[in-house]
Amino acid sequence: MTEIKLSIGYEEYEDGQKMETLIEELAEKPEAEQLSSLIIGSWGGAYEDSSESIVAALVRLKDRFLALRSLFIGDMDSEECEVSWIMQSDLNPLFAAFPELRSLTIKGSTDLALGEVKHAKLEELTIICGGLGKSVLASIASAELPALKKLELYIGVDNYGFDGDIEDVMSVAKPGLFPNLAYLGLKDSEIQDEIAAAIAHSDILDGLETLDLSDGTLSDEGAEALLASEKVRRLPKLDLHYHFMSEAMTRRVATELPNADASDRQETEKYDGEEYRYPALTE
Repeated sequence: MTEIKLSIGYEEYEDGQKMETLIEELAEKPEAEQLSSLIIGSWGGAYEDSSESIVAALVRLKDRFLALRSLFIGDMDSEECEVSWIMQSDLNPLFAAFPELRSLTIKGSTDLALGEVKHAKLEELTIICGGLGKSVLASIASAELPALKKLELYIGVDNYGFDGDIEDVMSVAKPGLFPNLAYLGLKDSEIQDEIAAAIAHSDILDGLETLDLSDGTLSDEGAEALLASEKVRRLPKLDLHYHFMSEAMTRRVATELPNADASDRQETEKYDGEEYRYPALTE
């Protein structure tokens, strides 16, 4: 597998370096024809410049990247740009431009749009963000992705982009929507208990190898719903790491659900009579 990461530092950005230029330069190199994995890191001003020109460059030069199977747009850490600041764009043109693509990872959800999603061979779709908009969830819920095996969505919080409800979230988990789905991640959510309760008895669990409800605000309430489900008990793997279950419930989950990862227990914050729980990734 040939993998290349393109990235622009702050000083390079201030000097006028552009990500589309790096893509153009890469397209002219002999290794472009063999490139199977392309990672687009920081484009320097991701907090003010969207990924629109990057998408346009990739689409325009698609015939130079015929071996591309994996694409990551927005791979940057918080020092380069906070996830909630990353300006994305309409990524829909990528689906038609790269029909052989198997994996697409997107980081950042500000101004993100997917449109009408159709792709015959995509096997993995991951969106990492502090808040996923319901318009993006709707695009996924109506997508035609017959080969999809892994769907990993960071749901996030309303302060950073999540503007939906439990119905919007569960719309992407309809049984039969993605017939080959083996991994479903509905994670990093401030409504993790609601998600746990809604999915605990869903027929979608019958075909999954992994259900990932990690990195969110899961508490004893959501855990009770999971424990009451025979479908959950039959899952090969249940990822609950980073949670707000009590010590007693964590022990119970470990005992009754040996398929579960219940590590990284968090403490609920209490202030002025109110309780506060936060997902792992928000800002």
